[in-house]
Amino acid sequence: MTSQELVERSLERIARFEGVVNAFTVVLADQARVRAREVDALHAAGAGDALPLLGVPISVKDHVWLAGAPATNGSAALRDFVPDVDAVPVGRLKAAGAVVVGKTNNPEFCYRGFTDNELFGLTRNPWAPPNTPGGPSGGAGASVAYGATPIAVGTDGGGSIRIPAAFCGVVGHKPTFGLVPKLPGFRGWPSLSVDGPITRSVRDAALALHVMAGPSPEDDLTWPVDVGDLLGAVTRPVDWSTLRIAVSEDLGWAPVEQSVRAAFRDAVRRLVDEGAQVTEAQPDAPYPTQLWNDLALPEGFASEGPLLEEAGDLLSAGTREIIEAGRAASARDYLDALERRRTYRQRWDLFFEDYDVLLTPSMPLPAFGTDVTSPAAIDGVPVDPFFDDWCALALPANLTGGPACAVPTGWAPSGLPVGMQVMAPRWADARVLQVAAAWERIAPWGDRWPPATGASRPYPA
Repeated sequence: MTSQELVERSLERIARFEGVVNAFTVVLADQARVRAREVDALHAAGAGDALPLLGVPISVKDHVWLAGAPATNGSAALRDFVPDVDAVPVGRLKAAGAVVVGKTNNPEFCYRGFTDNELFGLTRNPWAPPNTPGGPSGGAGASVAYGATPIAVGTDGGGSIRIPAAFCGVVGHKPTFGLVPKLPGFRGWPSLSVDGPITRSVRDAALALHVMAGPSPEDDLTWPVDVGDLLGAVTRPVDWSTLRIAVSEDLGWAPVEQSVRAAFRDAVRRLVDEGAQVTEAQPDAPYPTQLWNDLALPEGFASEGPLLEEAGDLLSAGTREIIEAGRAASARDYLDALERRRTYRQRWDLFFEDYDVLLTPSMPLPAFGTDVTSPAAIDGVPVDPFFDDWCALALPANLTGGPACAVPTGWAPSGLPVGMQVMAPRWADARVLQVAAAWERIAPWGDRWPPATGASRPYPA
């Protein structure tokens, strides 16, 4: 299939489902068609054989810079901002032959675990439009779920890739911090957020990560660490006898809905049937939300605080509240939080001396309705409505910097997807993807599509 045919299928899919889902902020149809013709010419001339993503349509989250396309970060205050450079991972994907068909929606400044803003409106879940696709990479997750592209670029500072992956029934890999450059780009959450892929399959996640990974002089927080053969990891069979696998339904502290627990237990049982040896265990580490807030809030104020003075009337009330919450933190407060984070990370490092991977639910509940900004309770336990405490299961990977891949485990009685995350110590991305791919072979999900999209596969396997 030619790149031009793939792009046309992508654009047809977008035209068919965007009226309901609203995943994209801008569709770059003309540019994508031009690039597809160029890519097909490269292929015909034999010059594209070394390009691993030759002709593959992808999307890029609004937050992530793509030269010549709006990057509003979901805010009316940045309505007219158009970067003239690509973020490094986007440039690498393009250089590998990928064709960008558009940019996807995120909440204002990526601050919430749902996707809505005053510029582009509400993004809905393709499995159930009254429900959220999650966020902040909600447009990316929803677009992959309905088949707009097989690969989307997202970001994850507090679950932002893994929440949409869980809610939309797709794959979301949060890489090790420092593996994928984030710059040039916005300043938000520099010690927590990473760029990574949302995809239909684990293999595609490994392929995209393989292309995006590696240090860059554009980003001083990237390191030249060899994480191994990512593509080989997802194709090799797993030798279960060599893997020390820990499993935890709740990390010892999280409320988790019974439907999620049941799907997780079933997934663990099926892994054991395949030969996996598992132990119920979790790190001796505390509930993470307060520590995460003590880092994220001052970082957010440092990044977006100036906009309160320059364009505060253009920001939503909820966004202003979150930005203001970081104003009072002093430099000493922030450094104290970093020290507590170091101690927290050490506890996880000690745990991973005894275990190679940890499996947990990726989210504690299926997608909730678009009529609320947070669930009121999870399994009967009230949820703090401030700043998405409900997704605390995702926060440890951001605080420790370790990799975490969210994959589907099944469906709740409501018909909504649920999932688990595979976690490991820093730089063990290949191991995480290997286990995720092994689960995918046991319980493949690639041929199951949201009912509204029909059963047809828009892209070759």
